[in-house]
Amino acid sequence: MPRLLRLLALLLPLGGAACASVPETGGSETGGPPPVILVSIDGFRPDYLDRGVTPNLNALAASGVRAVAMHPSFPSITFPNHYTLVTGLRPDRSGIVGNTMYDPAMPGMRFSLGNRAAVTDRRWWDQAEPVWVTAERHGLRSATLFWPGSEAPIHGVRPADWLPFDGAMPPDDRVDRLLSWFDRPPARRPRFATLYFNRVDHAGHEFGPDAPQTTAAAALIDQAIGRLVAGLRARHIDADIIVVSDHGMAATSMQRIVYLDRIAPAGTFRFVTGGAYAGVDAAPGVAPRATPGQAARLAAALLAHHDHMACTRRQDLPERFHYGHNPRVPAFICVADVGWMIAASAAHPPRTVGGDHGYDAMAPEMNATFLAAGPAFVPGRVIGAFDNVDVYPLVMTLLGLPPLPSDGTVAPFRPALRQ
Repeated sequence: MPRLLRLLALLLPLGGAACASVPETGGSETGGPPPVILVSIDGFRPDYLDRGVTPNLNALAASGVRAVAMHPSFPSITFPNHYTLVTGLRPDRSGIVGNTMYDPAMPGMRFSLGNRAAVTDRRWWDQAEPVWVTAERHGLRSATLFWPGSEAPIHGVRPADWLPFDGAMPPDDRVDRLLSWFDRPPARRPRFATLYFNRVDHAGHEFGPDAPQTTAAAALIDQAIGRLVAGLRARHIDADIIVVSDHGMAATSMQRIVYLDRIAPAGTFRFVTGGAYAGVDAAPGVAPRATPGQAARLAAALLAHHDHMACTRRQDLPERFHYGHNPRVPAFICVADVGWMIAASAAHPPRTVGGDHGYDAMAPEMNATFLAAGPAFVPGRVIGAFDNVDVYPLVMTLLGLPPLPSDGTVAPFRPALRQ
């Protein structure tokens, strides 16, 4: 513990003191509508706010609204939930059904987080329309400092300002880049902007949600939030700031892994994705040596009872999952008990074993964070838990834009809005 305290002491100088300098050309706000800044802290559980290391986030929540919890959509992983937050569509409808996926309409192609050709290919994203596309079409300038989908010309439209994802960019540098976009003349400043931090999620995966390293990562990002708030204040920009996470995190272990090759016949399936949940394709011809008889045996093996894992045909998933109808969803979905993981084989174990996410979205460990402050919000409000599909209509309301049909509603936020 002393070592942690020493580390936190280094990480917790107030954000205002660390704020980037303001160029003389920054100017002040000219009375136009406030910009909306959507901030994602990947993997940030709501209870991280109670660890005594997030004074800036807690101050922001106290000056506005904080939710008891926000439920992610299934699967509770990064790309699907980030796209849900800016489209209001659950993954089954947005088309981003996983961090890794295949599409029968694009044979031979594989989508994954590290595949830049896929990440920048609009065909994976065009089943939905994110906020920034609608904003640009209505003449509102948008800027995305890292957000899944923002590197692709979705429906032929890009944000006015965007950068290719750089996971190594320090948090303060991300804040400074975003603030630099507000140093322009008012007409060229973003009306809608996003900001993304990945460090808390990485620490949670590597060390676990309860580890001191994860608490230290939360403290570091809190410092960056303080830098953002102070930077906007110095520029006389009164923004509506919404801080969210995409999912929570559960502690895992190398001693709690289910290996599918010990259950399913070898050579009869394609392991699409694994971890807290697994996606398995089993149709004849998907795996090189699969036959109809082998596929039937695979189905029987997967659908049998298993300790610490339950497998279901995609079309038979419980309705509360809102998942399984998009053709990109694998034929079988296996969900591990919270704290367990699923791997294809012992030869290919999970890359990190400290923590994981992707479980049933209603598991408490998967709860995501929501807080917001700014001229649109009544100070000191606490609202109940809601589904993350509701963030999209909130953002569109703040921007004064007509929301597209979605799975969300602005109703949970009405008690916290000034109008």
